[in-house]
Amino acid sequence: MDSIDLIRQNLVRSRDRVLARVDEMRDHAFVAPTPRGGGHTLWVLGHLAYIEGLVVRRFMRGEPNPVAEWAAPFDGDDVTDDAEAYPPFDDVLARCRTMRDETIAIAHALTEVDLDVASAACPAGFDDTFGTARHCLQYVADHFYMHRGQLADARRASGIDRMWL
Repeated sequence: MDSIDLIRQNLVRSRDRVLARVDEMRDHAFVAPTPRGGGHTLWVLGHLAYIEGLVVRRFMRGEPNPVAEWAAPFDGDDVTDDAEAYPPFDDVLARCRTMRDETIAIAHALTEVDLDVASAACPAGFDDTFGTARHCLQYVADHFYMHRGQLADARRASGIDRMWL
């Protein structure tokens, strides 16, 4: 197996496994994952979409982030449970799915050699994280998994059963 195939699989699997934890959370979108707060489900969804656009579109391809207007509510550590600060849940979930589907399409258009092409707009000092298409695509696949625990904890805090895969 070439690494491009593994990256494509990782993009699909991370999407499917992480977003499966979200569908039942619509009515619990603002439940904090811990007693001390943290990224509730709606914040995680928007954050995943925002970072996907930042890393794949902005850093890797040099294009504008399609959800750049989501920087204020979804980028950074300042999470609020004020529903007025966020777009509607269904809109954020749909956009998160679309962003990942677009990333998967981009990955399917690349060859193994394309993975090592330098990113168009890698931030200074981050070459080892975002310096190539390979780095950027694997980062966004991993990023979904990084937030999987928050979603699992928010489900638990909401009284929704654990998912095993």
